[in-house]
Amino acid sequence: MLANLKALRLEYGISQQRLADAIQVSQPSINKYENHNIEPDIFILSKLADFFNTSIDYIVGRTDIRRPIEHTEAFHLNDEEMNLILRFRALNERERRCVNTVVETLQEK
Repeated sequence: MLANLKALRLEYGISQQRLADAIQVSQPSINKYENHNIEPDIFILSKLADFFNTSIDYIVGRTDIRRPIEHTEAFHLNDEEMNLILRFRALNERERRCVNTVVETLQEK
């Protein structure tokens, strides 16, 4: 199920034909994807995500986060580090700025 495909296409202001041409499928295929008549394969899903600069998870409705998934480095965190990250993520934007200011100040010493 491509929950967000039609909404993305309309937001970008493009026709089914233009999208089909861009990802090299037929216009009837785009129509079928949008109307849940068929599911595209992973190769087509990747092309759609690239075209709309988002993730496959967003297109299929598994997340509300629209930005593409970024490459990340693997970190092996101990319990204290993991706890700090979880607590930081629970802060609002103003609180996060305060924490960042404190860290920057401590690093200047």
